[in-house]
Amino acid sequence: MRFRFTIIFIILIVVMSIAAFLSRRSKRAVGRSVAWIVAGIIPPVIGNLLIVAFSDKLTTTIGYYIYFLGMDVVVISLLRFAYIYCDMTWFNMKRRLMFFGLFLIDIVQYILNPFFHNAFETEPITVDGRDYYKLIPYVGQTYHRVICYGVLFAVIIIFIVKTVRAPRIYAEKYSIIVIALIIGTLWETYYIFSGVPIDRSMIGFAVFGILIFYFSIYYRPRRLLDRMLVAIAGEIRQAIYFFDANGKCIWANDLGIELLDLKNNDYSTVTKLLKERFGDIKPDVDGWNSSSMVMAGGNTKYYSLETHMVTYGGEKMAGSFINIKDETETKMELQRERYNATHDSLTDLYNKDYLFERIRETIAENPDTQYLVIYANISDFKIVNDIFGNVFGDFVLKYVSERISNEMPSDSVYGRLVGDTFGMLIKHDDFNPRTMEKNLTHFTVSDGSTDQNILMNLGVYEVTESDLDPSAMFDRARMALSTIKNEYHVHIAYYDDEMRKEALWGQHISTQLADAMQDGQIRPYFQPIVDMNGDPVGAEALVRWNHPTEGQLNPGRFIPVFEKNGMIADIDRFMWRSACEVLTRWKNKGIDLFISINISPKDFYFMDVATEIKQIASEYDINPAKLRIEITESVMMTDNENRFAILEELREAGFLVEMDDFGSGYSSLNLLKDMPVDIIKIDMVFLRKTKDDMRAQIILNNIIRLTEDLGLSSLTEGVENENQYQMLGGMGCKLFQGYYFAKPMPIEEFEKSYLKEKKLIS
Repeated sequence: MRFRFTIIFIILIVVMSIAAFLSRRSKRAVGRSVAWIVAGIIPPVIGNLLIVAFSDKLTTTIGYYIYFLGMDVVVISLLRFAYIYCDMTWFNMKRRLMFFGLFLIDIVQYILNPFFHNAFETEPITVDGRDYYKLIPYVGQTYHRVICYGVLFAVIIIFIVKTVRAPRIYAEKYSIIVIALIIGTLWETYYIFSGVPIDRSMIGFAVFGILIFYFSIYYRPRRLLDRMLVAIAGEIRQAIYFFDANGKCIWANDLGIELLDLKNNDYSTVTKLLKERFGDIKPDVDGWNSSSMVMAGGNTKYYSLETHMVTYGGEKMAGSFINIKDETETKMELQRERYNATHDSLTDLYNKDYLFERIRETIAENPDTQYLVIYANISDFKIVNDIFGNVFGDFVLKYVSERISNEMPSDSVYGRLVGDTFGMLIKHDDFNPRTMEKNLTHFTVSDGSTDQNILMNLGVYEVTESDLDPSAMFDRARMALSTIKNEYHVHIAYYDDEMRKEALWGQHISTQLADAMQDGQIRPYFQPIVDMNGDPVGAEALVRWNHPTEGQLNPGRFIPVFEKNGMIADIDRFMWRSACEVLTRWKNKGIDLFISINISPKDFYFMDVATEIKQIASEYDINPAKLRIEITESVMMTDNENRFAILEELREAGFLVEMDDFGSGYSSLNLLKDMPVDIIKIDMVFLRKTKDDMRAQIILNNIIRLTEDLGLSSLTEGVENENQYQMLGGMGCKLFQGYYFAKPMPIEEFEKSYLKEKKLIS
C-alpha cells in the first residue's frame, strides 16, 4: 500500500505541476487564480507523500506541517478562485482581509507548535505491517479544521447558488466543480475520523484541481456555442443556407426559408430551387460570389451571392454556406442617384460641385462658427486598383464613404472630390483628432473574397478667411497633406502659412534646378579630410547652390525639397560626375587623394545605385578606391537586406563604403554588426550634446577601439579645435574632418590654397 500511494502521489504532483504551468501561461483572466489553486494542492500532496513514504518521526512530522500549511494555501486559493470565477462582487477587500487574518493566525500557531505543542503531535502506529506516524490533534488543529471547513462550506454554497441561478447551458461548468468539491470534502472528513495515517482525500483534491484547470482554461460549452451561432445566423439580414461536405443543405435561417418559400423546413429542394432562381450556383467553391437579377411579381430584385467553405482540423472540409443578400434597395437608389446632379453616383456622397456649394452656404449661414476643412486621401489607392481591379477599388471607395458618413456629425458637410479623395467641412469644436485617427486613417476592407488594409491621410485647414473659395480651402488642406506623404506613422497634417511659403519655394527652385546645374550655380564644394599629421588624404564633396537672386543657399533650403520630389537623384548624379572629373584631373597630375560622395536614401527608389556609380567610375577611368561611398544609417532603415546587397556589390567592385553620423542615430550599433562598411564616420556633435564630457569621451574612445577591433577605419568629422584633434589622435582615430582644418570650398580654392600649401600640387 505504501508503495502504491507513493507512486500515485508522485504522478499527481507531476500532473498538477504541468496544469499549474499551463494555467499560468494562459491569457484568460482566471488563469492566475487557477494556477494558484492547482499549485496550492501540490504542497499537501507532497506532505502526504512524506507521511506515506517515510517511517521516521522527523520526516513524517515535516510532512504533516507541509500538509496543513499547504491546505491553508489551497483554501485561500480556492476562495480567490471562487471570487473571480463566480464574479463575487460583494466579496470586497475588507472581507478578504478578514479571511486572510484567520489563516495568518493558523500559520502562526503552526510555527509555535514545535515549542508549545498547541496544534498536534505524532505517535507511531502499525498498519498492514508497516510503521507510520498518526496525528494526535490538539486545540490548534481543531482551529485549523474549523476555518478550513468553514471556507470550504462557504465556497460550496457559493457554487451551488451560482449553479441554480445560472442558465442551464452554463450550469454544468459550476455543477461539476460543486460535485468534485463535495466529494473531496467528504473524503477529507472520513480521513479525519478514521484515524488512518494515509489521507486518500488528497487524490480527490488533486482530481478537483485538475477539473478546475480543465473547466476554467480549456472547456467551452459546445451547446451554448451551437445555439448562439444559430441565433446569430438567424439575426443576419441575409438568406443563409448551410451545406454538408456532400453538398446537401442541412439548415437555413428564416430569411432563407422565406426566400425559397420552403415548406415544413424541408431542405432537400434547396439546391434545386437556388439553381432555378439564381442560375449556376457553386456551393463547393470557396470565395465564389455572384450578382443576380430576378423578376418577382413584376418587380426586379437584385441579390448578391457568396459562398464560404467551413473547415476543421485546419484543412479538412466540413461543409459550406451560401449567403444571399437582397440588394434591391441599394441598386435602385444608385440608379436614381445617377440622375441626381448633386451626388456622386458611386459613393452616394455629395459631388465636388455641390459640396463646394453647400460649404459656401454653411459658412455664410453660420458666420460666428469656426470651421475646419479636411482633405482626405486614400494612400496608394492606385496600387489597390492595379492589384485587385477596379471592382474592388470601387468597393473600397464606397466603404470609405460609409465610414466617413458614420464618422461625421449630422451638421457637417462632406463629399467626394475626385478619384480617391474626399472633402469635409466640420465644426472646429466637433473635430476630435484621436477619433479621426482611430476611425478614418487605418482599417481593413473586405468584400468577402479580398481583405485589404487601407490607410488614409487627412489634411486639415482651419477656415480663417470665410470669403475664400472652397477650392482654395481644399488646396491648402491638400498642401498640408503633402508634408506627410512619406511618413507612414503620421496620418493627420495641419496647414499654416509657413507651409504655403515652403510649397511655393519648392515649386520655385524645382523649376530652376536643371538650368542651375547647367550654368554652374550648383557645384561641388570640397572639405579636406586629413591624417594624424594634418596632411590631406582626401575630401568630401558637398553640394552648394550660388543662386543668382537668393545668393549662397544653405543646403537645408533645397536638399529637403528635392528629397521630397525625387529630384535629389539628379543632384546626386551631378555630384558623382563632378567628383569623378576632379579625380581624373588629380590622377593625371599625380595627386593621390580620394573623394567621398553622398548617397541619399531616395536614390535607391529612382535608380540602380550600384550600376550607376560603377558606370560613372568606368566612364572616367578612375580607381574605385578613390571614390568613397558615404551613406547614413537612415539609408538602411527600410529594405535593408536589398540595400546591404547593393553596398556589398559596390565593395566587391573596389569602392570603400563609409557610414556617416555614427553615434548620432538610435540604431547604429544594431546595424553595425551586419552592415557592409569599411569606414565609420563619428560625428563630434556626439560630444557637444552631452552634459557629462568624461562619460562621452569614454564612449567615444570605445567606439574608436570597436572600429579597430572590427577591422574598420575611423574618421571623426566636426573637429573644431586643437584640443579635440589631439584628444582624438590620442584615442587612436586615424582620419579627421572639420572647420579646424578647413571649411568646404570650391575646387579652385581647395587646390590653390590647401593642396599647394601642403605641396601636393605645383
